[in-house]
Amino acid sequence: MEKLSLNFFLIGILTVIQRLAALLNPFIGILVDKKELRYFIILTPAITAISMSLIGLTSSFAQLAVLLFITGISSAFFHVPGPVLIRKVAGDKTGLGMSFYMVAGELARAIGPIVIVSAVSWWGLENTYRLIPAGVLASIILFYRLRKLKDVDFKKPPANLNIKQTLIELKGFFLVLTGYSFTRGLMRGLLITFLPVYLTSQGESLWVAAYSLSILELAGAAGSLVAGGISDKIGRRNTLIIIALVTPVLMLGYNNASGVFNIVMLSLVGFFIFGSGPVLLAMVQEKNAERPSFTNGVYMTINFALGALAALFVGWLSDRIGIESVFQLAPVFAMLAIPFAFMFKEPNR
Repeated sequence: MEKLSLNFFLIGILTVIQRLAALLNPFIGILVDKKELRYFIILTPAITAISMSLIGLTSSFAQLAVLLFITGISSAFFHVPGPVLIRKVAGDKTGLGMSFYMVAGELARAIGPIVIVSAVSWWGLENTYRLIPAGVLASIILFYRLRKLKDVDFKKPPANLNIKQTLIELKGFFLVLTGYSFTRGLMRGLLITFLPVYLTSQGESLWVAAYSLSILELAGAAGSLVAGGISDKIGRRNTLIIIALVTPVLMLGYNNASGVFNIVMLSLVGFFIFGSGPVLLAMVQEKNAERPSFTNGVYMTINFALGALAALFVGWLSDRIGIESVFQLAPVFAMLAIPFAFMFKEPNR
């Protein structure tokens, strides 16, 4: 039992290390606002694939931490400019554009567990470096697809734009976003990081845990695809309120369901939890048109940093009361997001 508890905490620590790069996101945003966005997006998939695929060759916690930190830096240079470029080509359908952007990520996270479990089963953990060509191929494809976007890619920000003034003007929005991101991070951290651990602790196989995580992510992809477009029609704030109100009920249903109904409830939970992603991205982009990468960088810092702290808290709490008890508390975690959803103000679009 002591070893299992230690693993819970170490999982949380590694999550924090991977997301430390989020602290640099505002500075990355300032840099990206002055450069052509597409080159960051082109290079980072290859870097991420290389660092993650070398994890099986590590022989110490320190080496693992370094590779995860590199992954975090690469991820930051992808996620900060990504939504900005999406908005530039989405026109007046920013929410729908963010949905397409998010659904690709969710599909990747859905397929990822199956791919890595298959790779480990076939080749062993130490040979997962054989997956590196897939990431390099992704960068090559992005190069040929994004090189045509030069005309819409770069817009030099006004030289007299004050970063401090921008933060002052948006402090109310960022405070509400902080509360919402932490409460949302509790649910995401619990399900994404600890769902496989929870299922295996219940006697399920590694394959069942991997497929359950994939089902969650696939449902999240569907939610991401739908939510952004809906928010274009009914408003960002209204969409976030609906998600916040429905999620606790669904999580309660998941905890008390069994068999096929358990899978159905898990799918619905993923659909609504991940649906808030493109809505928040669209809302952030509509808050500041002058420095969009910087604003998105601040959002990413809040989202990733608080998500890491939330995962660490869930891991610590699992050590104290057990992972099963933490899952029973999940509906309460979800309810904490409700007041913050009501505090958001609809942005001007």
